[in-house]
Amino acid sequence: MMSTAEETAGGEIQPWAEVTPDAARRLLVAAVEAFAERGYHATTTRDIAGRAGMSPAALYIHYKTKEELLHRISRIGHEKALEILRPAVEGEGSAAERLSEAVRSFVRWHAGQHTTARVVQYELEALGPDARAEIIALRRQTDAAVRGIIQDGVAAGDFDVPDVPGTTVAVLSLCIDVARWFNVNGPRTPDEVGALYADLVLRMVRAKV
Repeated sequence: MMSTAEETAGGEIQPWAEVTPDAARRLLVAAVEAFAERGYHATTTRDIAGRAGMSPAALYIHYKTKEELLHRISRIGHEKALEILRPAVEGEGSAAERLSEAVRSFVRWHAGQHTTARVVQYELEALGPDARAEIIALRRQTDAAVRGIIQDGVAAGDFDVPDVPGTTVAVLSLCIDVARWFNVNGPRTPDEVGALYADLVLRMVRAKV
């Protein structure tokens, strides 16, 4: 498994710059690595603190609970997802160009940051009701962003999509699942996977390009 530090070295900027002080950031990165490797429930606060080179007591100075760490990771990750999609949503160009760019960027992030993305996308059920509701609201914004592009394409006659909501779910599921299987030692780079998926999604919507 590629560590979050190695992912950053691979050219993608980690979405943790806003996490301060440095000790809080180190704990967050350690939590991502531990959750991705062992799963949320099998990870202890001692595991996280040890990976960060700190004592368990030091962890509680910055995060009251293990769930608070996961909530922070999930919120920042989902906000990053929206940030990635925003240029395609708000940009100029045809619906096909915008959808292609949205998918390309979304997939590239889920591949290049697969360790982080796996935690962000697949540990939602470990959150308590209030935290989960906040993350679900962010997911709905992501869904609305992609759905809006597809609707624009249908309205312009550029896409042939009988079921826009269902197709939106399929597109997002396809993109997100890259985080589960992507292997840095595999035959394709994140850019290549992004290009492949952008082409596949345009075929899904029967784009006239």
